[in-house]
Amino acid sequence: MREIEGSVTAPLGFRAAGVFCDIKRLGTGKGSDRGPKPDLALIVSDRPAAVAGMFTTNQVVAAPVKVCREVVRRGVAQAVVANSGNANACTGRQGLADARVMAAETARALGLDPREVLVASTGRIGVLLPMENVRNGIRAAAQALGRGGEFASQAARAIMTSDTRPKEVAFEWEYNGRVYRLGGIAKGAGMIHPGMSPTGRRPASLPRHATMLAFLTTDAAVDRRPLQEALTEAVACSFNRITVDGDMSTNDTVLLLANGAAGNAPWSARSRAFHAFERVLQEACARLARMIVQDGEGVHRVVTVRVFGARNVREADAAARAVANSALVKTSWHGGDPNWGRIMDALGYSAARVVEEKVDIGYAAPGSREVLWCVRRGRPTEVPFQELCRAVAPPEFELHIRLNLGRAGAVLYAADLTEAYVEFNKGDVNDPASLGG
Repeated sequence: MREIEGSVTAPLGFRAAGVFCDIKRLGTGKGSDRGPKPDLALIVSDRPAAVAGMFTTNQVVAAPVKVCREVVRRGVAQAVVANSGNANACTGRQGLADARVMAAETARALGLDPREVLVASTGRIGVLLPMENVRNGIRAAAQALGRGGEFASQAARAIMTSDTRPKEVAFEWEYNGRVYRLGGIAKGAGMIHPGMSPTGRRPASLPRHATMLAFLTTDAAVDRRPLQEALTEAVACSFNRITVDGDMSTNDTVLLLANGAAGNAPWSARSRAFHAFERVLQEACARLARMIVQDGEGVHRVVTVRVFGARNVREADAAARAVANSALVKTSWHGGDPNWGRIMDALGYSAARVVEEKVDIGYAAPGSREVLWCVRRGRPTEVPFQELCRAVAPPEFELHIRLNLGRAGAVLYAADLTEAYVEFNKGDVNDPASLGG
């Protein structure tokens, strides 16, 4: 596996475009003053592709997510149309009709079946789409489609809202003498605490897994069911393991299209080739997920929270999320304060079983096995405070928590909470362009 250029256009048989059609008008939130930034993206496969998807489990679901779920249930897609600047969420029947129009207009412009067009939106909630602009944008994007990396980058920029930079990745690997490629783009900076499932239904048990969107393409041929299984597992280990502000969006969507242009016979879940594909997919999703956290709104520090020794995975996850989403913990990270008392407090009110006298807490450099322990068995160690401060001073570090009650663990990629985040999101009602999504 090696990294290559081109993101979603790196695999054979895919084209992309990003155009400006003035979807984010003044008064629809952050980014109104960005000028003609591309705000509508189009990704197209030359042939029908197997499709898999993961969707928000928020009980309030945006119209495009509902349309996408229908397409994914059918299992075949050929295009993705996505806009930024407007979430098309909480827009009622008109919003759902508009999402279907986006699919129909895309199909008309490309000569496709509208049932094979996926739709995604991101931006401010509760505002109807300016559909004449959207129609014009779709027609322009269809004419602007191209196969080079510059076209993929335009699509990546078109889905950005409060992001400061596009997020792209692509890999190439060889199996039995044949070359395969997988690429992806993503967006996300605020309203980031994804919890996605294949159907959008919230599981009764804990899932294994501003809006985050991710679109992935591959020229490998993969049977529909294992494709969904692979995406479910990849999202569980990546996008569903990140948090910026603890807010799950109404629009979270991850889509994967496999068009088979590489020429292989479709892989089943039992084939070795499929397992190689899974590893590449997981790496691509992990890379994009970390880009989202690193580009979080106002983020100054990124912290990997690792929990060990929980009674079960459910409790390990609960402990990690309680710590990662605590406003007090996150502000101490921003201040460079190794305040383990706040961490202990968050563990205590989490849904995990915690015994104070068994808890260990420490800090480490990313990927290091050397942990500087500030708490052992519920009591502070003799490590000097200044040494602990140095451990949490870098822009990225790891927090290690041992509950010492079992063998289960969990990991979460989190961010600090800064004045910049508050300033960005509070807005000013006297300046509609300053209001967030």
